[in-house]
Amino acid sequence: MWTTIAVIAVLLLYFIAVYNGLVVRRNQAREAWATVDTQLKRRYDLIPNLVETVRGAAKHESETLSAVTAARNAAMAANGPVSGDAQNKLTQTLKSLFAVAESYPDLKANQNFLELQRELTDTETKIQASRQFYNTVVMALNTQIEQFPSNIVARMFGIMPEKMFEINESEKVAPQVKF
Repeated sequence: MWTTIAVIAVLLLYFIAVYNGLVVRRNQAREAWATVDTQLKRRYDLIPNLVETVRGAAKHESETLSAVTAARNAAMAANGPVSGDAQNKLTQTLKSLFAVAESYPDLKANQNFLELQRELTDTETKIQASRQFYNTVVMALNTQIEQFPSNIVARMFGIMPEKMFEINESEKVAPQVKF
């Protein structure tokens, strides 16, 4: 009888530990995505300042500036980890903006532009790191959800796998630089 109670107690404690581990990993995945959102918000806040600085020095490049603004607005409207297309479009238009800057030595020498460019580059690096961290946390959660016996506990409590952040196929091809 005591053996049966002890076995039941150990199994109960094991299921509690597995459940708590799954909850921790799920919350880590949510927090990791919130970090990506924070970096995206930083990007969105910096872009209008960068665009205005460039606009002041390169008024006739309004097509590029309009594309950056439109891409920013589309990226802000996109939601969740599967919003990669809008985010990648914004990244591509920012590359065009930096190419415009290369054509204007006065703009490149402008301290405000240089600082904004540095901040935006830093933000892009942080976004990449945040996405990578998010995928690492999601992989750990999804692995635990799929492993036996934690898959039983996950199924019992409705803990579902999270989606990884992925880019679209066109972004997987290396860009060509032409002068």
